[in-house]
Amino acid sequence: MKKIITLLVFTLTLYSCKLTNQNDEATEEGKANVTVKDSTVVNDKDENGCLASAGYIWSKVNKECVKGFSGIQLNPINNPDNEDETKSAYVLFSEDAEKAEIFLPNDTTSMVLSRSAEGKPWVFKEWQLVPWKGYVLKKGTENKFAGDGEIGKKVTETDTEQ
Repeated sequence: MKKIITLLVFTLTLYSCKLTNQNDEATEEGKANVTVKDSTVVNDKDENGCLASAGYIWSKVNKECVKGFSGIQLNPINNPDNEDETKSAYVLFSEDAEKAEIFLPNDTTSMVLSRSAEGKPWVFKEWQLVPWKGYVLKKGTENKFAGDGEIGKKVTETDTEQ
């Protein structure tokens, strides 16, 4: 009788272990399936590997991903106190300052301007970047954007009372 009870307990123990292992495996498979179904893969990198959702764009001059609103900010001539970064143009220079890359508002690409000598404007087709009291960006004879030459966002108002 003891042998039968021992055999029965042993069989039940083995059988319950097998069920536990199957449940664990099913749970792991279920988790894997849920993870695959519930996760979304976001691939918004451009052809150069820049993560657009994080605000990065490719710089042709520096050959790297840069933040979209980096560089020297040039505000529209008709709104020099502009605080909306999306309406400003931005300039990045090459290390030797022979090339200037211009990022215009509402444009996903940039243009690269070159200059012939120090002190001369950077030019590309009808665009010119003139070093004058900072920088002035012209299209033809019309001044489009201007900035003081300082890198970063411009703050035109302060929190302190005068």
